[in-house]
Amino acid sequence: MKNTALSSTHEALGAKMVPFAGYNMPVQYEGVNTEHETVRNAVGVFDVSHMGEFLIEGEYALELIQKVSSNDASKLTVGKAQYSCLPNDDGGVVDDLIIYRVKEDTYLLVVNASNIEKDWNWIQSKNDVGATMRDLSENYSLLAIQGPKAIEAMQSLTSHDLSAINFYNFVVGDFAGIEHVIISATGYTGSGGFEIYCKNNEVKQIWDKVFEAGADFGIKPIGLAARDTLRLEMGYCLYGNDIDDTTSPIEAGLGWVCKFTKDFTNSEALKREKEQGPERKLIAFELDERGIPRHGYDIVDSNGKTIGIVTSGTMSPSLGKGIGLGYVPTVFADIGSKLNIQIRKNAIPATVVKLPFYKK
Repeated sequence: MKNTALSSTHEALGAKMVPFAGYNMPVQYEGVNTEHETVRNAVGVFDVSHMGEFLIEGEYALELIQKVSSNDASKLTVGKAQYSCLPNDDGGVVDDLIIYRVKEDTYLLVVNASNIEKDWNWIQSKNDVGATMRDLSENYSLLAIQGPKAIEAMQSLTSHDLSAINFYNFVVGDFAGIEHVIISATGYTGSGGFEIYCKNNEVKQIWDKVFEAGADFGIKPIGLAARDTLRLEMGYCLYGNDIDDTTSPIEAGLGWVCKFTKDFTNSEALKREKEQGPERKLIAFELDERGIPRHGYDIVDSNGKTIGIVTSGTMSPSLGKGIGLGYVPTVFADIGSKLNIQIRKNAIPATVVKLPFYKK
């Protein structure tokens, strides 16, 4: 089990630690609901240093990225980031990721922790153009400082105007006494804030100063369990649950990150799928009665026939009702459609809704 540079810090704070993607990670400190509300109403800090970071550089960097990623990275200018996915050859998704253009010919790819080796091997297998690739995952830490008070709480730590960093933009600058830190407005919670990329030997200083600066704003450490409820209320896909090697980006509702103005892995087949319409779709649903939908539960029609499966589900702390995502045949996917979630022996009625579940 690997540790992040802050694992002992989390343990000292009384975090419940669990194995996640090969790392010893804090799942909760005070409790999921309390931590969830902290991020929705104030400011919370996640250690997500288990994520992977690849640097792709040189004159052929963009060519390689354009080939392996579905979005159009040629639209990125220095200081901008982009959500994208790595399609496989069979219609599925190797991973979803964020691509940052750090310099003219330098891109940072941030990938999911559980897929670091898989993604690296996949991109390398497509690198016949001679782009320079470096895996920085073991050397870098990542903090997500999230919540509506994040800008105000953190402004004293940097000379950059945090309020001027738009969503999916970033700066490289000073933060908490450390130079050359990436300060990025690319959160996964839907409540604003920043992600801070730094070296492992710098992260403890940043963590400490972040908590000093945030003390008057109700800042708290937040575990992975609340990260999951926060992202689910926004309808953000989680790799391994809502998307994987067998789900196409089109059926997952990620057609918007598939730019067919360029060629990329399996783009012809995905373009056809988009034009013809997928046979199944990832839907969002709310339970009409009490209950908690969980990953793996069956979705059934009015006759009790299984028509799909729940990929993510929880009791929404913000809404006070059961919410979830799941795949169903397209005929059941319209907003307002009625279906049922099989929770043990009971088929609980649910309604297909428009994302996000949580609206500020």
